[in-house]
Amino acid sequence: MKTRAVIFDLGGVVLGSPLHAIADYEQELGLPHNAVNRVVASTAPGGAWSRLERGEISMEQFYTDFEADCQAAGHTLSAREMMTRMGAATKPRPMMLKAIERLRGHGFLIAALTNNWAPESGAVDDGTQALRAFFDVFIESSVEGLRKPDPRIYELTCERLSIVPGEAVFLDDIGSNLKSAKALGMRTIKVEDPEAALAELQNWLDLSLLD
Repeated sequence: MKTRAVIFDLGGVVLGSPLHAIADYEQELGLPHNAVNRVVASTAPGGAWSRLERGEISMEQFYTDFEADCQAAGHTLSAREMMTRMGAATKPRPMMLKAIERLRGHGFLIAALTNNWAPESGAVDDGTQALRAFFDVFIESSVEGLRKPDPRIYELTCERLSIVPGEAVFLDDIGSNLKSAKALGMRTIKVEDPEAALAELQNWLDLSLLD
């Protein structure tokens, strides 16, 4: 089946990785590596992180509830400090934006599919507003009330692109998110190193995306 669309996660793909900021914070506090990720995964889908990404609770409520989720797992941290550090880490990657422009120039449909959260009341733009012009479709978990890896959010993305899953390539930095996409029939690329991921994408599409 011919590829017609490329779907990008934002944090860790188009933007710098918040996972690195979390890892640094864990190390500073003396927490086990991946402690935060294990709390997120073990409390899904009813935990504070999942509810925040579905837009069900405010950021202030998240701070309290996520700290309680962590405490129940034996970890003490400041959710506010962690989120501040994550925000500082997620700056646009010029290499990815240039590749998106090239893809659009060759007629590919481009979507963003991100697990995110609504900004705090009165907060300045988190940087995603400027990114919207790069995408034909922009899917946010906090707006849709669905989050990856729920298959329905991938199906919604394809519906808005007017494609079937087999016509899409999906790039994400989290394995469980890629697993759901692959099960629906999408080609998937795990983003650990941005340049390597784009090299894999350009080989699949037979299109130059890297200078």
